Amino acid sequence: MKWNPLVLLSGYAAAIFAVSLAGGRLSALGTMTHTRTQVVMSLVSGFILGIAMYHLLPHALLHLSGPGAVADAVAWMMFGVILMVFLLHVFHFHRHDWSAETAALYDAGERASGGRAGGLAGIGLGLSLHAVTEGVALGASMRTDGLHQGEAALAGLGVFLAILLHKPLDAYSIVGMMRAAGHGARARTAANLGFALVVPLTALAAFVGIQWLGSAQEAVVGRALAFAAGAFLCISLSDLLPEIQFHSHDRGKLIGAFLVGIALAYGLYYLEWSVGA
Repeated sequence: MKWNPLVLLSGYAAAIFAVSLAGGRLSALGTMTHTRTQVVMSLVSGFILGIAMYHLLPHALLHLSGPGAVADAVAWMMFGVILMVFLLHVFHFHRHDWSAETAALYDAGERASGGRAGGLAGIGLGLSLHAVTEGVALGASMRTDGLHQGEAALAGLGVFLAILLHKPLDAYSIVGMMRAAGHGARARTAANLGFALVVPLTALAAFVGIQWLGSAQEAVVGRALAFAAGAFLCISLSDLLPEIQFHSHDRGKLIGAFLVGIALAYGLYYLEWSVGA
């Protein structure tokens, strides 16, 4: 069955908006335990890593042609990694653990430094820019439908699922930080709503905008997908590596969850190419 890509993208956007809102709402109901948060993060990290390597990069190479296609894809993938590293260094935004154990430490540290307001605004901006890259990845991935390997049943499914699993963690972070900083319910709701709209609006804008590029569409889609692969790779490892470096507890659970995430991404990759063959 071939879906209309714009209709499918609208459905993806609605689902991402809903889960992002739900993720922000969860922080008002309490905090998850540290172990549970880390297991979820490991699973999602493995899945995002698999999407970057099994979905985004192969599709990028399909769209890029000529003897320099591989070098072009690698250059744009590296640009995605470098930009995301820069954003992480500048805005320090990629923190998802708002368990009772770590939230108390954050609260004490921010009180001592007096840097809450500026830090919170920077983190919100960093997460929003990160969401823009996800939206571009989703919009570009929808343009792969039917261009190669026959008519795929569900274009962009892997990218959509990666965002769907990851976005509640980001929303949880924003609202959790605002809650720890003492912001009221109205401000937290407004921030949650605004953040939930970033990926859907960016994805729709990228999808519509690409069609205006004419003969350059193939190259732009390929480079956008390679860039997104680099960004997803960096985001995945930024979640995973600190836990490997500084925590030895629950190692078996975390490695198992990470491998399950990769296996799920590979399963989607196998299904996608089997359907399109």
